[in-house]
Amino acid sequence: MALDGAFLYAVKQELDVLIGGRTDKIYQPSREEIIISIRTVKGAYRLLISASASSARIHITKTTVDNPMSPPMFCMLLRKHLGGGKLKAIRQDGLERILYLDFECINELGDIVTVTLACEIMGKYSNIILVNQDGKIIDSIRRVDEDMSRERTVLPGMLYEFPPRDNRISFKDSDEEQIRKAVDNLRNAELSKAVIGAFEGVSPVLAREWAYYTGHGRELNGGELSDNEKDRLVFAVMSAKNALLEKKCCYTCAVNKDGLLKDFSFIRLNQYGGLMITKEFESACELLDYFYAQRDKTARLKQRANDLFRLLMNTSERITKRIANQKNELQECTKKDEMKLMGDLISANIYRINKGDKKVILENFYDESCPQIEIKLDARLTPAQNAQKYYSEYRKSVTAEKKLAEQIALGEEELEYIESVFDSLTRADTENEINELRLELAEQGYVRAVRLKGKPPKSSPPAEYVSSDGYTILLGRNNKQNDKLTLKTAAKTDMWLHTHNIPGSHAIIVTNGDTPPDRTIEEAAVIAAVNSKAKDSSQVPVDYCLVKFVKKPAGAKPGMVIFSNNKTLYVTPEKELAERLKK
Repeated sequence: MALDGAFLYAVKQELDVLIGGRTDKIYQPSREEIIISIRTVKGAYRLLISASASSARIHITKTTVDNPMSPPMFCMLLRKHLGGGKLKAIRQDGLERILYLDFECINELGDIVTVTLACEIMGKYSNIILVNQDGKIIDSIRRVDEDMSRERTVLPGMLYEFPPRDNRISFKDSDEEQIRKAVDNLRNAELSKAVIGAFEGVSPVLAREWAYYTGHGRELNGGELSDNEKDRLVFAVMSAKNALLEKKCCYTCAVNKDGLLKDFSFIRLNQYGGLMITKEFESACELLDYFYAQRDKTARLKQRANDLFRLLMNTSERITKRIANQKNELQECTKKDEMKLMGDLISANIYRINKGDKKVILENFYDESCPQIEIKLDARLTPAQNAQKYYSEYRKSVTAEKKLAEQIALGEEELEYIESVFDSLTRADTENEINELRLELAEQGYVRAVRLKGKPPKSSPPAEYVSSDGYTILLGRNNKQNDKLTLKTAAKTDMWLHTHNIPGSHAIIVTNGDTPPDRTIEEAAVIAAVNSKAKDSSQVPVDYCLVKFVKKPAGAKPGMVIFSNNKTLYVTPEKELAERLKK
């Protein structure tokens, strides 16, 4: 869902509260996203601007975002030119998907200059461009050269040019007569597509809503509308225009039955009928904050942890291949008894064999029926040497079988550890948690120890829940925290839970010496299942026992434990229950 020009106009109206304020702090949480803190007489606001292809937007945000240890170059550039600047105006040309933020700043010579931040919200072509008072580009968050675009280049030092614009009318700035004329001239196509081609700043969801109202849910052709249908379409467009100008919009978000966010608009959405649930918000900024917050948080963390994801996937693939090869070699070792038999038969019949023979047929006296066996020989060796060759192969197979079994066990243990780290990484909520995992992998020798700028990551506290019966449930966020929680923090009489043979977090029920009720144990098991690799499965087995029965083998990797006296409970992961119990 792309933010259209009409919705952007509603956002612009809400951003007017920032005019007259001064920039306080500027951050760049991710490669295509900046946050500007602006102080006004009414208080401090945080303005989020994103040029991401999938979530380009601009709005006031209340969502807290983790910032990188060191600011990127574009962030430093914005701080240099906009730091302490006063926001003088916010401009939008018609219903174009561009907002221009004009700042009054002081340059290096002490002169007062106007610097413009052009926020182009145009899907995959979105950009954030800093322009000086002469109209020249200082820099942009995404540089565009001639190889990337033949129509428009965006590079430092070049004059800022407006993006190509279609010949469409702005329904916000048009009267009813102009709108009716545009409706009369709609092209011969599906009505929603014809509307998008005629009116500027209209998204597919808005066009479909107008078409739904026009045809009472029937599919219509833009070039074949009746007079009544044209009247209904004009009324729908005029109603949207009045809602924008009079600030009487109904900010609506459509959510499917699985809880996935589908669409949003500044008018009520009726086109989905009973297929979607609609939720209304008081402001455009609040809606955008809600719609994109979780999606962006996930994308932002994945971007920062991309190298770790790649490392863990490659390591897992390498270990899996190694184990498969070792198992194939182990299968070959099953022929060791046959090698010993060959050596015994050659030794027992050495007088019947001559040097230079390439094979020999001998009776297998170990079998009651004494079947004849053909044995291959090396013509270059004596009969005794051929027997010793088979004995040597037998001894090698015996040694290899023992070593391979040990190596396969170690490999499977290592693979289990890598999968547990991968699972923790998929559930990491903050950059600090990612840095903790990076540090853990460095300690285990999987990545080179890199000295992080600033303070080392603080150890995050365990996630805390409260059961319906009032018992505290603690949950580890990563392997090192699992060890600390289970082996040091938890009391011997507390209860430990973990998914059976599935990577996941350790959960602890703080019992204070009491026996927790079955409902608390079941809720803790659900929490453990939700925070595991099996979070999307059903009937997940969860082992539980007292902490005193959980031990860590010497030399085991972080998070790896053994336990006894356990019971197993089967539960279905319920994310809603886990969220409700979270403290």
